[in-house]
Amino acid sequence: MTITDIECHILLVPDVRSDVTSSAQDNIVVRVLTDEGLVGIGETDVNPWVARAAIESPSTHTMGLGLKEMLVGQSLDESPEKIWEKLYTGSAMNGRRGAVICAIGALDMAMWDLRGKAAGKPCWQLLGTKAKDVIVPYASLQPNGNSFEEYRDSLVEWVLRARSLGFKAAKLEVTLTGPYNHSGLNEPDQRTTEVVEACRTAVGDDFVLMVDVQYAWSDVDRALRTLQTWKDLNLFFIETPLQIDNLKGYAQLHREAPMPIAAGEWQTTRFEFEDLMDVGQVDVAQPDIGRVGGLTEARRVCQMALERERIIVPHCWKTGIGIAASAHLASVTDHCPYIEFLPAELCDSDLRKELVVDELEMINGEIPLPQKPGLGIELNEEALVRFRVD
Repeated sequence: MTITDIECHILLVPDVRSDVTSSAQDNIVVRVLTDEGLVGIGETDVNPWVARAAIESPSTHTMGLGLKEMLVGQSLDESPEKIWEKLYTGSAMNGRRGAVICAIGALDMAMWDLRGKAAGKPCWQLLGTKAKDVIVPYASLQPNGNSFEEYRDSLVEWVLRARSLGFKAAKLEVTLTGPYNHSGLNEPDQRTTEVVEACRTAVGDDFVLMVDVQYAWSDVDRALRTLQTWKDLNLFFIETPLQIDNLKGYAQLHREAPMPIAAGEWQTTRFEFEDLMDVGQVDVAQPDIGRVGGLTEARRVCQMALERERIIVPHCWKTGIGIAASAHLASVTDHCPYIEFLPAELCDSDLRKELVVDELEMINGEIPLPQKPGLGIELNEEALVRFRVD
């Protein structure tokens, strides 16, 4: 089976807001076409125009080859790792990290979809040995509100609704300060504690809670002053408490904070995860499959985490495409207790709700292993047309 063409679809919700921290508003969907008529689907969580440029830009020399030009004519009989290294090496001067790797991630995801479809098997059967019979998703919750009280009560309402929908775990976005605070509020750190305490009280001790503060704290001492007061809140992890390049600060939090430290949503390639785990000492590695470089690279990150006795909880703030990829990865990763799940019922983005028509279904708080070939999802072609902006 040989790749004949690559399509890039840039999608945007009509009421997009650039002042909020939610990439559920945009997307790039790639479709990889083949000479056998099969089509692979992938997505990545990065500025879609930048990703399209990385894919479609023409080659200029051997250190700056275009991703599309390298893939058209490529046989998928070659190993995923060999194709990945071809793309990584050919685009190295322009890429190596960042948006070019994200673009490779979307393409790699689509190629795994193709391999599964060609074999008539779900991707997880090609990725490795089955590690579990079900996947456990956590609800990823982003509150609303024009006042602190509205913000707090909104998140309490979301987490109670997530529990009523059958979720066994949820992650609370509590961002009342810092560079990605889009609430319009600017509250002291004690207010962050009040929100987390209110949610824990609402759902009780048996419900798993995680907290994402979105790089809110400027230094370790400030972070620890708050986190040490959360020791009795029974949190599964605290996500991205510091700016991501403060790896020494993350290592100190690993040693001194009363809960596990999670990070990795922005990391591209296994090389950045090596730094995050070995220098930053994070307890929970969070590869985003589209961003890290696709399923090929995510699988290598999972192996690195296993060797270091860390757990994997994939980041995913996109559509049913990325959720499916996360589920397939979790299926063969024993040290992956949860995957992130942006519930359509708890999300404002019509793009998230409508792009995939047959996404994986949660039953009693669990997702059965996917059984359809490839990623096992189908695009809603009407939504693809409606949200397309180019």
